[in-house]
Amino acid sequence: MRVLLIGGEPFDYTIAFANAVASRMPVTLIVPRDRFAAALPFFDPQVTVRLIDWPRHRSLANLAFLWQLTRLIRAEAPDLIHVLSNTHLWLNLAVPLWRPVPVITTVHDVSLHPGDRDTAVLPGWAPRLMARLSRHVVVHGPTLARAAQRVFDIPGDRIHILPHPAIRRYADLAVATQPDQTDRSDAFDVLLFGRIFAYKGLDQLIRAEHLLGDRIPGLRITIAGRGDDPHALRALMGDPGRYVIHNRFIPDAEVAALFRATDLVVLPYTEASQSGVLPVAATFGVPAVVTDVGELRATVLPHHLGLVVPPNDPAALAEAIARLAQDPALRGRHGDAARAWAAGAIGADRVGTLAENLYADVHQKAKRAGSKGWA
Repeated sequence: MRVLLIGGEPFDYTIAFANAVASRMPVTLIVPRDRFAAALPFFDPQVTVRLIDWPRHRSLANLAFLWQLTRLIRAEAPDLIHVLSNTHLWLNLAVPLWRPVPVITTVHDVSLHPGDRDTAVLPGWAPRLMARLSRHVVVHGPTLARAAQRVFDIPGDRIHILPHPAIRRYADLAVATQPDQTDRSDAFDVLLFGRIFAYKGLDQLIRAEHLLGDRIPGLRITIAGRGDDPHALRALMGDPGRYVIHNRFIPDAEVAALFRATDLVVLPYTEASQSGVLPVAATFGVPAVVTDVGELRATVLPHHLGLVVPPNDPAALAEAIARLAQDPALRGRHGDAARAWAAGAIGADRVGTLAENLYADVHQKAKRAGSKGWA
């Protein structure tokens, strides 16, 4: 079976998922040239990467782009197309041109997150239409599957669950470029990483730090990622000297260094679907404290990745951070479980196998329905 992936964002997910599929079968991936040209070394040799000039959403050059993309797809003659995000506005016009080849679209966020300025640039109808046109939708957990059925008005048998694959490249980079850290400082490092928008609960973490007082000697909180400015919440901080703030895009080498140096990752989200941070942290064996939103509880508790607290409860968040800070053995058990999860349940081989099975099922259903490839 010839499978064609179309990607772009999320960047790390696109790489990790393509590599997972490639662990089971050769695959072709079409991605934006300006975003992925420098990322070619990260791909498995079984991934054939096709770079294409991908205009911005508001450019009329998208009409020519869609024609070029469709010609490229027809030349590849795939049995199945998998679009790795439903946030590409103009692809709504192209999907009907690809029929009768079955199309699957991955939906990472069924609904817009509060304060998410990146996704808010799209009109609300665009992600919903993309999901409906492709007919088959992939989400990352059962809670999202139920939400997708409701929001997109798609039958349950057309909504499929594939776990977010482990993102290994930062851990591999850390091993390749950084010496083994056997002599750690006495600091206890807590990391909030990613796009720092309102729903990420930055204010909840800062309130929790204030409540902790002096309970954790050497507490250091690193906030790394572009988005809202953490300095705007300085008045809420118990001790501003505890904070290391990188309010910008974080380069790969720095991401690797941050996760390697941290003792604990926190996801104090007030609203969420799932997380791309956990599949990174797990490859480093870093435990997590997360809030009970979206798929986070269902991800963390069964796999023993860390502790779960209610959202919007800085006191509970503070207690969870203190518990893990004061119990190295507990941190170690959760860290070991995280590594096992990254290697097994969300490892490339398992995610690739699940994707292969899904593709075979969708392809067979399309054949039975009368699809005959490119007509």
